Amino acid sequence: MNTGILALGCYAPERVMTNHDFEKILDTSDEWIVTRTGIRERRLAAEGEYTSHLAFKAVEDLLRRHGPSALEGVDLVIVATNTPDALFPATAALVQDRFGLKAGAYDLLAGCPGWGYAVAQAHAMVKSGLARKVLAIGSETLSKILDFSDRSTAVLFGDGAGAAVIGPVPDGYGFRSFVLGADGSGARELNLRCLAPSLPDGTPMGEYAYMNGREVFKFAVRVMNTATLEAIEKAGLRPQDIKYLIPHQANARIIEAARERLGLPPEQVWVNVDRYGNTSTASMLIALQEALDAGKIHDGDHILFVTFGAGLTWAASVLTWWQPD
Repeated sequence: MNTGILALGCYAPERVMTNHDFEKILDTSDEWIVTRTGIRERRLAAEGEYTSHLAFKAVEDLLRRHGPSALEGVDLVIVATNTPDALFPATAALVQDRFGLKAGAYDLLAGCPGWGYAVAQAHAMVKSGLARKVLAIGSETLSKILDFSDRSTAVLFGDGAGAAVIGPVPDGYGFRSFVLGADGSGARELNLRCLAPSLPDGTPMGEYAYMNGREVFKFAVRVMNTATLEAIEKAGLRPQDIKYLIPHQANARIIEAARERLGLPPEQVWVNVDRYGNTSTASMLIALQEALDAGKIHDGDHILFVTFGAGLTWAASVLTWWQPD
């Protein structure tokens, strides 16, 4: 059985915070941020607006686009997030209840690649017969875990959500490969405390998100190259067969390095990091929806997804696009 994306929706909060807004509270500038990251603005959740609320709105957008039948047959909900409303209950259970689904539900935490991991699980569940369809969501309110006096992290992230229904597709379409990886030795480079005050090696963790930007940048450039090439090879394709690249929207320089390595022209890569910042598990969903809305992706196109993040973790996959009637 082949599996693919049957329906898609996304949401970004209304509040926009620009680089010029950060100039008022941090020792930084629009030029400094744009030069190093490509980010010009990002969306921030309102006070009292949390990850579940963004997930709800992404699913509502999916229903507006595809109709109420889009959720028929969904019997599992996975929410990939690094900012759940609570350790328990799962944010996915809140989604299940909100939309009246007769489905199992759990959250998945794997850093920014969380949605890449969730889709791989959804594919395996459907292919094995353990689920008919899976609602795989990436939703984040990263602004809730940032220290807005720390320019090394505060300017990078934004809030957002996306939702996709994963289910059976015709022969010749659907996901062709998955690559999932982790290197826990890099945990000290990107982390946030939950219960333990430090990592097992004694590295302290703080109350807000911490990132060693230099080391994460080097890791990202390397893994974006190796993971994409591995996913393409596992799919039985060549780099020149890829029609469109949907990368994790963390840094424009990292995306450009990946594009050059693959030999893709700029018009075959969707980049929106300038408008949303890094929305973590939601970033590829929002990018995919925008690329579809812009008419960039068509039936039979081979799409390459790649993402990286805390863990350190990474995920890549190749999908042959099929558009349901």
